[in-house]
Amino acid sequence: MRCKKHRRKDNHVIIVTSEAVDASVKQIRIRPWIMKCMILVLCLVIGGMLGYIYYEQQIWKAVSGKYEALQQELKVYENQIVDLQAQVEARNTKINDLNNTITVLSETVNKKTETENQLMAAIEQQSTPTEFPLNSSATMEEVQGNEPSCLFQASEGSMIIATANGTVVAVNEDALYGHNVWVDHGNGYITIYRNQGEPMVEQGELVSKGTTLYLVGEKNTTFCYQMMKDGSYISPVDMLTING
Repeated sequence: MRCKKHRRKDNHVIIVTSEAVDASVKQIRIRPWIMKCMILVLCLVIGGMLGYIYYEQQIWKAVSGKYEALQQELKVYENQIVDLQAQVEARNTKINDLNNTITVLSETVNKKTETENQLMAAIEQQSTPTEFPLNSSATMEEVQGNEPSCLFQASEGSMIIATANGTVVAVNEDALYGHNVWVDHGNGYITIYRNQGEPMVEQGELVSKGTTLYLVGEKNTTFCYQMMKDGSYISPVDMLTING
């Protein structure tokens, strides 16, 4: 008859004590498979923690790398912004310079235009027959009709003069007054000077206001003065009156 062998049970004992003198000692028996499970769990926890720490380090490195890359990119953008600001300032300076130049040119053009207008006004004034046609006083009679005129009785030694700047367009013999001189003033006005004296200008000659057309002698004291505007006769008195 065989004897039954008892299986040997192995246990792990954990002893818990303290440093106190009267402290008791506690023993905790743990079966091997439980111990193995605890060790396995502990290893898994430690491994998980180590893996987590490693993973966090990798993530931190990646974040740090991206942060540095972003910092570098930010510096590049900041440099570009500085360059753009410098370009904008340079362009603003050019614009201000151009505006100043335009202002100066505008003032110059305005002054030139004003000067030209004044010159044109002076030329127009010089070309408008408003002056008295004699260089001395005389009696005057206004003659109405289709061809109105002014008849002057001038004193001997006086001069019949052009009443404005213009061009002599005709010097003719005159059935009533001996001779006539036509002066075109270039602005629609034509003045006609009729007198017995000898004309002192020729056709095509340029005359100025005050240019002598006839010398008044003993036999040519009567002087007929006429005026046309745009091809029609007008009364010279109207022009003389308007301008004094």
